[in-house]
Amino acid sequence: MGLRTTVAILAARTLSFGCKIAGKQGVTMAGKLAMKLDPGILKKLASQVRGEIIVTCGTNGKTTTNNLICSALEAEGRKVICNHTGSNMLMGVAAAFVLNAGIGGKLDADNAVIEIDEASTVRVFPHFKPDLCVLTNLFRDQLDRYGEIDITMDLLKRAFDMAPEMKIIVNGDDSLSTYLAQKSGHPVITYGISERVAGSQGKGTDSSHEIREGQFCKQCGTKLEYEFYHYSQLGIYHCPNCGFQRPPIDFDACNIDLKDGLGFDVRESVGQAGKVVQKESAGQTVSQVSGEKRSGLRRIHANYRGFYNIYNILACYAAVRTAGIPTEHFDRMLDAYNPENGRNEQFRIGKTKVLLNLAKNPAGFNQNISSVMEDPGQKDLIIVINDNAQDGRDISWLWDVDFDRLQEDSVRSITVSGLRCQDMRLRLKYVSIKADLIADVKSAIEHRLKDGCGNLYVLVNYTALYGTHNILKEMEKSWTA
Repeated sequence: MGLRTTVAILAARTLSFGCKIAGKQGVTMAGKLAMKLDPGILKKLASQVRGEIIVTCGTNGKTTTNNLICSALEAEGRKVICNHTGSNMLMGVAAAFVLNAGIGGKLDADNAVIEIDEASTVRVFPHFKPDLCVLTNLFRDQLDRYGEIDITMDLLKRAFDMAPEMKIIVNGDDSLSTYLAQKSGHPVITYGISERVAGSQGKGTDSSHEIREGQFCKQCGTKLEYEFYHYSQLGIYHCPNCGFQRPPIDFDACNIDLKDGLGFDVRESVGQAGKVVQKESAGQTVSQVSGEKRSGLRRIHANYRGFYNIYNILACYAAVRTAGIPTEHFDRMLDAYNPENGRNEQFRIGKTKVLLNLAKNPAGFNQNISSVMEDPGQKDLIIVINDNAQDGRDISWLWDVDFDRLQEDSVRSITVSGLRCQDMRLRLKYVSIKADLIADVKSAIEHRLKDGCGNLYVLVNYTALYGTHNILKEMEKSWTA
């Protein structure tokens, strides 16, 4: 690879090691240093991946879906490059490759599984062309950073044009993602949930106040009609004017059971090799199946809470199957999978069970609330809101979250923390919910450990995630020491 690449890898590794010693993450810094010393290093390393490069994009669920795909491939004995930590901009992606390469620049990888921030795709795709792209959903997120959803869709369209051979695995229940994928001209594979489950809102009976982004047809502007919503704009939809509609689903979740974790069957209608061809029908591109059909259903069970995780697991399964990789150990992988980095991450501190989860936009926060309220027992809740640059300075999105659902008696206490704790307390006051205010996150957690019910949920937005994770890890270690 040459001296320049060797120096870049050695410098990045040294910096990463120093950051870990100092208790900092340092992934992005390592990638930035490597790219500065050798601007072509990402292209060089990515070209050595023997099999498919799979990327995951979308507003919510990227990190969980990406890490599940990585775990599924590793369970089948494959060597995988993955940005596990969620560092998903160009420098974080570069670091994932650089920190896994040998000093001489040799990379030993069967696959790369990479999460990419939607706005960063146009910066990453020039360095390598993914074989598969999982598009989870498109929700409103950080308006002062991303702008409106149309801007994000335009960026993704530009990125997709850079990888003409790439297949797109899309959440067919999201009209925005589906429209973008279909109009890209790429082969499209779909996943979704066709059956109505408890909590789904039917047409004319929708009593929630959720913000639904994809209400109007992107093709002709007419308001879409829904048979029902699962949540936000995800559901069964069609346009009464131009014929745009939810596409046929290639990986369909059915027979859903939410009583003991998550249980569902996958009805797979694509060929065993995951090959999909395209044809034009009613003015839109739809996926058609080539190759042998599979019959029967695949039962999947996971010990997670949160209906939205069905989508994450389904996206993972669809990606692995589409890549033509066996799923012999998929069930075992789900049983062993331990969520990290604050995505449904669990801790045990003394007698208190703590669950940490990320909540950074209205759709994600509403699903977090649903997950919390699925727990019928007494619970304490800490909400941490920051407004650093990576969070977005504009926190007006808090007013689009259905916090009134936390008024139930099972919520024993709510504590607000973080840089914008006063704003969070004011938001709760407007739905007649009293909250304790402890600005320092560590102090807030310590208070609830001493004066709590033993069942603590901690919901944080982006920049609070890593620090809160470290606090809980340290408390967990010191409590058991």
